[in-house]
Amino acid sequence: MKFESQPSYSLGQRTPATREVAAGENSGNVTLVSQSALGAINRGRVLQALYDNGPKSRADLARLAGVNRTTITGIVQPMIEDQLLIEGDASPSDVKGGKPARPLYFNPDAPMLGAVLLLPGTVQSCLVALTGEIKAVTKAEFDPHGDTEAFIAVMTKTLTATLSQAQRAPFGIGVASAGMIDSDKGTILTVNLAPVLTGLPLVAILQERFSLPVVIDHHPRALLVGDRWFGPGRGQQNFAAVYTGEVLGGAFFIDGKVYRGLAGSGGELGHSVVQIDGALCNCGKHGCWETVAALPWLRKEAVRMGLPHPRSVTCARLVKETDEGSNAAEELLDRYTRNVAFGIVNLQQTLSLNSYVLHGDVAGGGMKAAELIRRHVKQLVVKRPGQEISITVNGIGEGHTALRGAAGLVLSSHLKLVI
Repeated sequence: MKFESQPSYSLGQRTPATREVAAGENSGNVTLVSQSALGAINRGRVLQALYDNGPKSRADLARLAGVNRTTITGIVQPMIEDQLLIEGDASPSDVKGGKPARPLYFNPDAPMLGAVLLLPGTVQSCLVALTGEIKAVTKAEFDPHGDTEAFIAVMTKTLTATLSQAQRAPFGIGVASAGMIDSDKGTILTVNLAPVLTGLPLVAILQERFSLPVVIDHHPRALLVGDRWFGPGRGQQNFAAVYTGEVLGGAFFIDGKVYRGLAGSGGELGHSVVQIDGALCNCGKHGCWETVAALPWLRKEAVRMGLPHPRSVTCARLVKETDEGSNAAEELLDRYTRNVAFGIVNLQQTLSLNSYVLHGDVAGGGMKAAELIRRHVKQLVVKRPGQEISITVNGIGEGHTALRGAAGLVLSSHLKLVI
């Protein structure tokens, strides 16, 4: 499926100006910001304010930004003309004799964002509106140990089914993928649970097939981006996302920006060591956090304790059985949440982010699991006066958060929203 290129205001590949900003941020050089790059950054910050605060008039945006209304008009008018933003009906001004206010927000008829969630054995795609609504969801399965061409055929068919429902060419495609990702090169480096994906230059493949800009990032980082744009991280300057399931991972939002290491590294939290000479991990090392705070450990412990149907134990089930009076479930739930807390304690001691959003299996335990983790963290962390630590869950579910996050990757990369 091929799409025609976008008009002049596009979410296409980075302009020289935005590449200049990115290069300056990631090098040791003193790099001045050009006028065109500064314009892109200001445009992104206005859009970010709309995401954080909802529909706002020019006067509201000027107050939030600490600039005059004329400056805001110069930023938003091109986006109105390109149908990215739309003005609502006029309402009386809160200033006597002032001009009637017309709230600005995202145009529901603007091009959408393509999003893909790629996990071992499953691929899910959808369209995401700029306001976060998810449409045209398509799901498929693939053999994680199978043939590369067979996987590419499944991926292409799935995305084609989704993109064919777009009224206009989407701004781009964002991919949230399991495994170790080189986001700079657009390559999946390795996926232990899905070898068929290892070494796959997925961005180049999708760009060639669909003629759209494509970005890819680590699954937990996409969850964090989803939190930032559409969930509990909205408006925050510092927080972390923590995912537990068959594996464990995470991502950081520090001083208003997503943290990425070289070539998109960082966030391999599951392989931080919490037990010297501990159990063997899938990565080949011993004592990784993942070995004591993910589903394989939980189910192995359920077998050892003689719980019924141990291979289907989840955090949600343990919470339910605890509420029904099961002492065994309560004991295992307490140990599981304590093990999750140990890793968060290390993050807190290192980065002092104070806010953590849970995803995956442990999030299935709802606020009860989150509160148990918070209590363990509070007991284990070195106390600091006035410090409050928040542990919460994203209530919309992992799949939707990851897909919104994948769409957010397109927003962040191609609208130059500085996160």
